[in-house]
This record gives sequence, C-alpha cells and structure tokens, in this order.
Amino acid sequence: MGAVSAADRRPKQDRSRATRQRLLEAAVACLAEHGWAGSTVSVVAERAGVSRGAAQHHFPTREDLFTAAVEYVAEERSTALAALFPQGGEGPAGDRRAVVAALVGLYTGPLFRAALHLWVAASNEDQLRPRVTELEARVGRESHRMAVELLGADESRPGVRETVQGFLDMARGLGLATLLTDDSARRERVVAQWAALLDEALG
Repeated sequence: MGAVSAADRRPKQDRSRATRQRLLEAAVACLAEHGWAGSTVSVVAERAGVSRGAAQHHFPTREDLFTAAVEYVAEERSTALAALFPQGGEGPAGDRRAVVAALVGLYTGPLFRAALHLWVAASNEDQLRPRVTELEARVGRESHRMAVELLGADESRPGVRETVQGFLDMARGLGLATLLTDDSARRERVVAQWAALLDEALG
C-alpha cells in the first residue's frame, strides 16, 4: 500500500478544521444561551452535529473546549473589527464615534454573554480559574491594543493609556447593563458623549 500523499491528506485536514470551528462556535452559543451548568461537551457536540468522541478528539476536556471557544470568537471579532477601519479612526471608513460604537459592540451580544458565564464559573471552580484568568488577560491586552490603534491614541502622552482603559471599562459596564434590559437608547447617548470626550483627550 503506497504512502498517503499531501493532496490526499488535505481534504481530511480541511474536514478536521471545519469540525473544530463548528465546535467552537457551538460552544459559545451554548454558553451564551444555557450558561456553564447547562453547557456540557455532549450538548455542544449535538449542536455542532458531531459525535461526543469527535468533540473530545479536538478538545479533551470541557475546560479546553470553552476557553478555546471564547478566545476563538474574540479573535474573529477583533479581526472583523480591524477590517472595518483599516486606517483607524481617522480613515475614510468612519469617524471616531463609529469606532467607539464598534468597540462598545465587542461587549454586547452572545460573545460577551458567553465570556461572562465563563468568568462566573471560573470564580467558583479552581480548575477553571487560572485558565480563564490567563485568557482574560490576553483578550484584554488585545482589546486595548486594538482600541489604541483604531482610536489613533498616542500612549506616549500622559494620561492617554488610562483614558483608553477607562473607555474600555465603561464599555464593559454597558455590556453588563445590556444583559438584563434593552439599553440601546442610553448606550447611544453614552457612546456619543465618550466619542466627544475621546476627541478632546486624544486630539
């Protein structure tokens, strides 16, 4: 029997990547809808349309699956957001208010809800806590880096770094408010005010 060629292996690798992506997306959706307690590997596998064994082949533990899922979707959204503003807040793709609104959008919707469930679970589970703490640190650094780039902020100026971080903390707070009620009207006013404040602070 001859050796398997690279061309023969490629379809299998493509299927494996597609399965992994379906599992990651299903994990975030389950976590957002059912919380940590209701999101088992079996539930995610069923939603993704794969067997439990296939899910465990890609992610041996539940913690592996959900931390990878939140990180994956965060990276995907960051990439999509950067593509919307290829020249930052000063480019023709939009003004600083549009950038502020888009950054606030990172903290609303299913991804933020899923991440919040993961954080709450980590606060009570010793096995999960260090992994989520590390994940949150990485996502936080990337969010800050992206905000600095898109807002055109010069962090060599005194107070600019703290201003950007304060904005991101505010955005997270708006995300929490949205979990319980439709806070879109107030959010629009806050976004407009923060855009004006950032224009003044960042120049």
